[in-house]
Amino acid sequence: MSGPLSGIRVVELAGLAPAPFGCMILADLGADVVLVDRPGGNGIAPPPGPLQRGRRAVTLDLKTQAGISELSRLIAKADVFVEGFRPGVTERLGVGPEQTEKINPRLVYARMTGWGQDGPLAPRAGHDIDYIAIAGALEPIGRAGVRPHAPLNLIGDFAGGGMLMALGILAALLERERSGRGQVVDAAMVDGSALLMTFIHGMEAAGMWPFPRGENLLDGGSPFYDTYPAADGGYVAVGALEPPFYAALLAGLGLSGEDLPAQYDRDGWPVLRDRFSSVFATKTRDEWAAVFAGTDACVAPVLTPFEAPDHPHNRARGSFAEIGGVVQPVPAPRFGRTPPPIPAPLAETTVDEVLATW
Repeated sequence: MSGPLSGIRVVELAGLAPAPFGCMILADLGADVVLVDRPGGNGIAPPPGPLQRGRRAVTLDLKTQAGISELSRLIAKADVFVEGFRPGVTERLGVGPEQTEKINPRLVYARMTGWGQDGPLAPRAGHDIDYIAIAGALEPIGRAGVRPHAPLNLIGDFAGGGMLMALGILAALLERERSGRGQVVDAAMVDGSALLMTFIHGMEAAGMWPFPRGENLLDGGSPFYDTYPAADGGYVAVGALEPPFYAALLAGLGLSGEDLPAQYDRDGWPVLRDRFSSVFATKTRDEWAAVFAGTDACVAPVLTPFEAPDHPHNRARGSFAEIGGVVQPVPAPRFGRTPPPIPAPLAETTVDEVLATW
């Protein structure tokens, strides 16, 4: 095994989206992650694929004492335990934090939930869109004058959920090197989603986010930080915020000599948007990509997730690979001395086989 987390042992109770993503990150970076699924899956775990890569899987019935005993054998040898149930479920199963501490006092116990382990909403059901709504991360996303737009489930499940859970686990493992003790990591998607909005809170406090949704600098309100339809129905992304980049944008559009409103003159933004729209509509998406290639105009073609692997930059960096018949992103970030390998698909095993290697 290789990767910076080589030698770290993780036991993951099967779940959906955020916890599997966080454990995928750990596995990508070299941790030995064992996924514990229930008999038949019962819809708890996603189909074998990208989120389950790099793991070994065992099947245990945690409603039986035999299943809990087998799970406890794994916990005794693990560094990290990850569960994504509602608060109190693992306690009732007999593998809550206080119970597992007696088995393994060095265990880092990560709890992935939407609302957290306490608070009035803690026992309630929810999904990504609910957590980011309460966190203030949903309302700013969308065009002016229309309802907020759900940004897939990227903010709550993956960025504010699984990604920050993985960070919390790594911090607890680092602290354990000093104290010799494990601890609970309460990873709540509502907390993580709120944390992702820190920059916007700062912008508002500085008077730089004063307008409603879709009318500010970075939410599509400015004509030089937006997307435009091209002649073929594709889209082009523009992020020319700084004056030198904006000048390169105008040059690429053939507008350098035209009498246009100043870049940051808000009253002139409708004029700029109309002018940019009319010019972008004269070429295809890929033709515009060629026009702006090699410039600092901060213009890029808007690719679908399934076009992205074929972009020359992504090909050159090897940013995607086929794993288990599915083209998907490779592990990130990259490491100079301990690079992780391309992960393998999920592999079935047994508790005895795992413990033999542990």
